[in-house]
Amino acid sequence: MFGNAAVTFNVITFGAKPDAKTDATQPFLRAWASACNSTLTSTIYVPKGRFSIRFAKFRGPCKSAINVQIDGTLIAPNDYRALGNPGYWILFIQVNRISVIGGALDAKGDGVWKCKKAGLNCPVQARSITFNWVKDVQISRLTSMNSQLMHLVINSCKNVKVSNVKIIAPDDSPNTDGIHVQSSTAVTIKNSVIQTGDDCISIGPGTRNLWMEKIQCGPGHGVSIGSLGKDFKEDGVENVTLINSVFSGSDNGLRIKTWGRASKGFVRNIRYQNIVMRNVENPIIIDQNYCPGNQGCPRQSSGIKISEVSYQNIQGTSATPYAMVFDCSPTNPCRGIKLRDIKLTYLKTNKAQSRCKNVGGTSSGVILPHNCL
Repeated sequence: MFGNAAVTFNVITFGAKPDAKTDATQPFLRAWASACNSTLTSTIYVPKGRFSIRFAKFRGPCKSAINVQIDGTLIAPNDYRALGNPGYWILFIQVNRISVIGGALDAKGDGVWKCKKAGLNCPVQARSITFNWVKDVQISRLTSMNSQLMHLVINSCKNVKVSNVKIIAPDDSPNTDGIHVQSSTAVTIKNSVIQTGDDCISIGPGTRNLWMEKIQCGPGHGVSIGSLGKDFKEDGVENVTLINSVFSGSDNGLRIKTWGRASKGFVRNIRYQNIVMRNVENPIIIDQNYCPGNQGCPRQSSGIKISEVSYQNIQGTSATPYAMVFDCSPTNPCRGIKLRDIKLTYLKTNKAQSRCKNVGGTSSGVILPHNCL
C-alpha cells in the first residue's frame, strides 16, 4: 500500500450492494472517480460480500496514490455475454501509484469455455484484471478464479510488485494463463500459487528485468517465454530470473517458445535456479519451431536470437522420456546455454533423455539426463 490513506471511499456509500445480483459497476466507477480526483492518498474499500460487476475501466491519470482494499469478492455476470466488453473485465489504464490488496475475482469462465469448445459463435473472451500503461503497482493477496481468458495481465507497465496471489482454473480451461507480462520493465512476482489451463506465467515481447521467486505452478503449461517472433519487428526479452520454485504435474516446466519464421527479436540473460520438477512434461525445453497448423512459416527457421540462458540446480521427475530439449533455430542457433547441476529422471524408466539441435554452451557438475550440448 502507498502510505496511510487520508480518505476512504466505501463502495457501499456509492450504492453498491453485496448481494451477488445487483449490478455494482457504476457505484464502483463513482468511487473510483472520487478517489482519482482526490489530492490525498485514498483507499477504495470493498467490504465483505459478493459484488456483481460488468466491464469496468478505471482510468487515470489520478491526482494521488490509490489503494484498492478488497475484503469481498467481485463476480462476473452469470451470462458471459452480459460482460459488456470484448477482451477485458477489470481494466486499470494510465494510472500511477495503485495498489490492489486482498479479495477475490470470480469471472465465471465456464460458460464461455463451453461455448468455445462447442465451436459456437462466442464473444471475445475477457482477461480478468489488466494493467495497461501503469507505473508503480502493488498487487497482493488477490485470488483470481475461472477467468475467461488470462487472469492477470501486465502490459506496458513499469515497477510492478505481485505477491501472494492465488490463481485457479481447471486444467482443461482454454487460454487461461495465470499471469501474462509484456512490454514491461521491473516486474517482480513472488510467493504465488498458480493452477490453471495454460501457462502459469507467460512472458511476451518487450519484457525486461522480470524477477520471479517462490512460484508454485501446476497444473498448467509452465513458465513460458513466448511465443515470440510472430512479428518481424518485435521487442526482445531480457534479464529474466526464476528461482526457488516448484512445478507439479504441469505440461511444461521452463519453456522458451518462438515461431519458426523471420524476426528481429531476441531472448538473452535468462536465469533459472533452484527448481523442483514433480511429474512434469518437458521440464526444460527451448522450441524454436512453433508453427500452429504449419501456416505462415515458409522456411521453418526462427529469427529470434537466444543467448545466455543458465539452468542451475534443476531437479525432479519428468513425465516424458525427453527431460531436456534444445530445438534451436538452424539460422540463429542458441548460444551461451549454461547447465550446472541438473538431475532429472523419467518416471517410467528412471533414465531420462536429452535432445540438442543447433545449440552451443557449457556445463558443469552432474548433468542428468546425458548432456547433449
